[in-house]
This record gives sequence, structure tokens and C-alpha cells, in this order.
Amino acid sequence: MRERLVVVGNGMVGLRLVEEVTRRAPERYDITVVGAEPVPAYNRVLLSALLADEVTDDDCRFRDRRWYLANRVRLITGARATGIDTAEREVRIGGHGVVPYDRLVLATGSEPIRLSVPGMDLPGVITFRDLADVALMREAARRRVPAVVIGGGLLGLEAAYGLARAGVAVTLVHLADRVMERQLDPGAARIVEAAMRERGVDVVLEAQTAAVEGRDQVEAVRLGDGRRLPAGIVVVAVGVRPSVGLAVGAGLSVERGIVVDDRLATSADGIHAIGECVSHRGTVYGLVEPGYVQAAVLARRLAGDDAHYSGTLLSTRLKVSGVPVFSAGDVMPPAGAEVITLSDPTAGRYVRLVVAEDRLVGAILVGETRHAGFYQDLITTGADVSAMRDELVFGPPVEMPLGAIEPALEPAAEAVAEAA
Repeated sequence: MRERLVVVGNGMVGLRLVEEVTRRAPERYDITVVGAEPVPAYNRVLLSALLADEVTDDDCRFRDRRWYLANRVRLITGARATGIDTAEREVRIGGHGVVPYDRLVLATGSEPIRLSVPGMDLPGVITFRDLADVALMREAARRRVPAVVIGGGLLGLEAAYGLARAGVAVTLVHLADRVMERQLDPGAARIVEAAMRERGVDVVLEAQTAAVEGRDQVEAVRLGDGRRLPAGIVVVAVGVRPSVGLAVGAGLSVERGIVVDDRLATSADGIHAIGECVSHRGTVYGLVEPGYVQAAVLARRLAGDDAHYSGTLLSTRLKVSGVPVFSAGDVMPPAGAEVITLSDPTAGRYVRLVVAEDRLVGAILVGETRHAGFYQDLITTGADVSAMRDELVFGPPVEMPLGAIEPALEPAAEAVAEAA
């Protein structure tokens, strides 16, 4: 008799889990997937490119409904899970009654944060999280209304770039003294900021948002120093938080995210969690790649293997306003560390490497990222870089092929590589 597997969350990570389970254990489970959005899972990473008309709607799609049917997966879209009965092993689905489970996986992702300032509820104030948000931003582009994007992290930069590409006059407002301050040091951030300005985005740093103004529709953003920025649309991209409401209601252990162990099991029997909603060893990952690794590990466990998740090295590899950017490891130097820098602002290239005790512990690349894999391998394996110290900033030594790095014997690094 098949076990009943219910997956709450039809995002990128939830879909990856279902794909892996249907591949590894095609006859073991009757699978039900519940998604809050009206369409099946799509590629959220491409939303800014979709807004900028660099990709099409079809490029963002993953599996259509025929794939779910062909793999005997029941897909419920446009519905939210409203409660879990851990004793009866049932999930309540809005508009669809109760769905029983033997195994339940929460892949609820994260939800955007809105600022606690007046005017956040005005029509025209949106976040940048899904296809519905892209539709609203496209409509603003058609009307050619000015836009203000609040937040200079990755999502804010992507929203501003996409709007600018769509022909909108955009002002980016950021509280910190540089964009992407969590991933980039000042030198790298200046290059990214310059690229944004070249593409028509006005960047305002060290600016506190005091209020969003308007009567029946957003009209302006007022800053803490009194400046008033006209706006027909305001995109709030100040961060996300794990979506844990369902877990809290069910009495699961929750810190910043839903607490899971190395088996990706929660505090309740038969319930697992993966992706942006979880807290593993005190870490909440806000990127899709760790979620994919977790999905692969959990699929192996659901198929009967003794797989464990040990964590993921945080890294960011993307294009910001058309500029390649890579950031991995501890980019802010710990005590006693050495910082190696190569800066060529004219060419738009920047390299920052952080070395501690003859090991590479952090790397930032802007403008040229072809050696990103080399640096990430060095950080992951903890290899001794003393012999290549003088040439390290230029990439791998010419006599050493990529992948030929001798790893240090560090169990944590080996476990991460195995999980990936």
C-alpha cells in the first residue's frame, strides 16, 4: 500500500523534492502538492529578467500540469494550507477540506517584509516576490509612472533594473552606505552601484524611509531628511522572513525558521521541512541552492537511504544590472586575516580574497567571475593556498587544472560536498 506524502509549497524547492521522490521511489508514495499561487511552480530567479523582457513567460515555467498527472501527483493550486492536526495526521486546505498524510513536508518558503511606516497599505505599494507582482510592475511601466524601490539588496537591485529596462524612471532608496552590504565590500559595491546608474537608476544611499504618501493611490515616498520622491508605484524589497505560521499553529519547534535536524525532520513525528522556511543548526538560508540540496537529501531519506544534511556553504552568483557578481564565504576579514585585492574600476572588474591561516575563507568577484568555481572549491575544501599566494588573485595556476585541489581533512566540508 502506498504511503501518503503531502508537500505544502509548490515553489522551486518543493517541486525539486517531488521530482526527486518520483525518480527515486516512483511506486512508494501517493503524492499531493499544495500551492498557494494559481499556477504550478515556476522559476522565481528569472522574475527580474521577465520584468526586463529578457526572458518570456515560457522560459520561467518548469513542469506543466500534464507532468504532475503523468507522475500520479495530485496538484492543488490557488489554495493555502490553514492548519495541521499532528495527532490525526491531517492538513486542512482552504476550499479543499482535509488531506490525510503519512509523511508531510513543509516547503512554505519565505514572505516579504513590509516596513512599519505610514502608507504601506496604499494601492500601488507592492513587494517583488511572484508573478502577480511582475504584472503590477509591467502595468506601471505601460503607464510610465515613476517608481521608487526601497531596499538595495539583491531583490531591490533586480526590481530597479527590471523597471529601468522597461522604460520606467526609477529611484532606489537604501538605508545602508552601499548596495548589497551583506555580500559586497565597499569596492565591489561601488562598481555595482555605478552599473545601476549607467542603466538609468538613481541610487540614494543612507536614506531612511519615513512614509509613503498619497490619498487613494501612492503618490510619493518621504525620506527621513524631508526629501519627497514622486512615485506612481513603490516596490518594497527590504528582505524576507521564513514563512512559519503553519508550523507555529501546529506546535512545531520554531526559531527564526522551522527547526530541523540533519535528517530535515521537525519536532513532530512524520513532518519534515526544507527550503527558506527552515532553521538548520541555527542557520536560515535565503537562497535556492541550499534548498535544492536539502530536497535531494530528503528525497533520498524518503526513498529509504540514510542521508543527512550537514549545511551548505553560502555563496551568491548572479548578474546585477548585467554585471556578473560572485560572493562566497566570510567576505569581511576575521581578526588576523589577510585581504588581497585587485581593483580595475575602468574595466569594471574587482577581486577581493580573504585568507586566514593559509586558507581562503572568503571571495568577492565583480565583472569577471569565470574563476568563481575555483575559489568556491578552495573555500569549501579548506585547501592550503600558501604555495599559490602570489598568483591567487588571478585565478588558478596555469599548471593546475580545475578540480585538482587537495582538500583538507575537515569533516564538515566533506559532509557538505557529499550532500551536494
